[in-house]
This record gives sequence, C-alpha cells and structure tokens, in this order.
Amino acid sequence: MRTFKWMGLAVLVLAAGCGDDPVNPPKQTVAPTVLTATGDIAAKVDEFRNTLGPSNGGVPGDRGTGRREIAWDAAATDPFNNQNDFPPDFFNTTLKVGAVYTTDGTGLRNDNSLFSEINPTYATEFNVFSPTKIFAPIGSNRLDQLFQVAGQPTPALVRGFGIVFSDVDVANQTTIQLFAQDGSSLGTFAAPVRSDAAGLSFVGVSFPDASIGRVRITLGTGALGANVNDITSGGTADLVVLDNVIYGEPNAAF
Repeated sequence: MRTFKWMGLAVLVLAAGCGDDPVNPPKQTVAPTVLTATGDIAAKVDEFRNTLGPSNGGVPGDRGTGRREIAWDAAATDPFNNQNDFPPDFFNTTLKVGAVYTTDGTGLRNDNSLFSEINPTYATEFNVFSPTKIFAPIGSNRLDQLFQVAGQPTPALVRGFGIVFSDVDVANQTTIQLFAQDGSSLGTFAAPVRSDAAGLSFVGVSFPDASIGRVRITLGTGALGANVNDITSGGTADLVVLDNVIYGEPNAAF
C-alpha cells in the first residue's frame, strides 16, 4: 500500500462565515476574488475559468498565462479506476498539467462508481459535475495539491484555485486553505452547503498574480469507509468528495 505524508502542516483556523467571504482573512495586500456557488454551479465555474484565462490543456511547459483543469475522466486514468493507489504525480508525469497530490491517508482514489464499491450507501450520496469519475483520499478527509511547471519537477505558483465538491452538508467544514511559497497562509475559504439534491458546491479564489504554492483541501468531517455513513444516511460524519479542479497556469517559482 502506498503511503503519503503531509508536506508543511499548518493549523486550520476557522471563524464564522461562508459564502463569498473567506473564513479567515488572507495575508495579502490585495484581497483575492472569491466565487462560490451551490445548486446549478455551471455559470460560476465558467466565470472562474474565464477569470483565469484560456485552457492550456496538457501542453507541457510554463505557458505564462491561462489555466489548467483536472476532471479525472481522461482515458489514461482508467487503469487506476476504483482502486486506492492512484499515483500522486499522475497529473504532472502521465498527464502534464502541473499538479502533484499528497495525503496523510493511505492512498488516493478516482472512482466511476460514486464510491459505491467502498460503501453501497454512497451511490445515493454523491454526484458528478463532469461524468463519470470523482476523487477522494483514502483513510483521511484531507489532501494537499502542490504545483510544478507542467511536465517538469520545477516548483510553481498559480494565481487562482477552484474546486467542485459533492455533498457538502455542514457549513465551514469543507475548505481550501491556500499557502504562499514561503508556507504562510493566504487564507482559508469554505465551500457552501449544498442547496439541492444534485449536491454540488463550488469555491474558487484568485489573486492578481501567481501567489499560491500549495493548497490544503479538507473534505467534510470524516473519511470514506465501509462502515462510515454520511450524516444524511444515519452516520455521524459529513462525507464529501471532489470533482473538477481548476487552477491558474503553474508559473516557475523563483
């Protein structure tokens, strides 16, 4: 079993509040732009994409401007479907989009069964934004995304980061915490609670310049498990998974 370790642990400080305001103020002279949505999130997701600029797809190298996106659905991910050993550097080695993942859990999983092979109740808990695969860490509800120049091991910074979550039931528990190159926090931002049966939520944060070197993603209040049910199915944890991840072009950090 592959084991991953946290890089640069930081304390997650939460205060009251949600919606378009950060949970705690970012350490930036220029305040970020924050977009959130629940229910029909497509328009806000497109607005965030447009904020970052045109897609650079899987073209390697530092393209300067634009954005990258991970939807988990590429054919190259098929050999890892519904397993707990998704390669943490897949999205910068096999598909060159400048993303590397770490987790304090036991593995990472992309899944086209709504995670129902882990627990049958999940088939009615989760939904997809872009069919058919979604993603989560195994053995933890947290993962980090780090950035590298696409197709290279060079550390990179991005100017914006956004993510689609599935089944957020509890306010201020599903968050993204952004970190600068020096490890200082740029703020923690909460995804809104889902508003309808589709169960999708979105939060995206952008700065004028490439400032983000790492993102801590916290998914609800518990990890997926065979005997772990969501609070809407009689359990005690708010179980959340993720779909599309959208971020600015990874620019080489100097």
